[in-house]
Amino acid sequence: MGTKPEWRLYAVTGAILVAITFTDWSPEGPWDDATFTSGSLGLLGLGLIYIAWFRLTFQRSGIIPTMDLWRDPQTTSKTVFSVGIVTLAVAYAIGRISYFPEPAGLVLSLVGLLITTNGLYVWLSTAGPLSSEEE
Repeated sequence: MGTKPEWRLYAVTGAILVAITFTDWSPEGPWDDATFTSGSLGLLGLGLIYIAWFRLTFQRSGIIPTMDLWRDPQTTSKTVFSVGIVTLAVAYAIGRISYFPEPAGLVLSLVGLLITTNGLYVWLSTAGPLSSEEE
């Protein structure tokens, strides 16, 4: 195998962009709305953090965690599903706190649904009714 892909730059840049969403530093941009710019920067930051996590976890470039990359997909899928449920609960709470930007709960809900769907799919494919193993 080659060298490990760089992940630190993605993580730092993503964290900075997400942090900017909690400030008033965003320019209005051509759409004359600083909150839209702030949200766009936050989404870009979340994407970069995800890329950093993927590179750190799987030691390769890419963005799709296919099942062949998982060491123990049957057990890990339950953990991923649980993390998705917790993320959805946090999104619900953040959506009701006025300190956070208005779309924060919605964006976090999207992330939580993606995590939950991934965990559910892997479980269905390895231990559930979609598994190819015959008992």
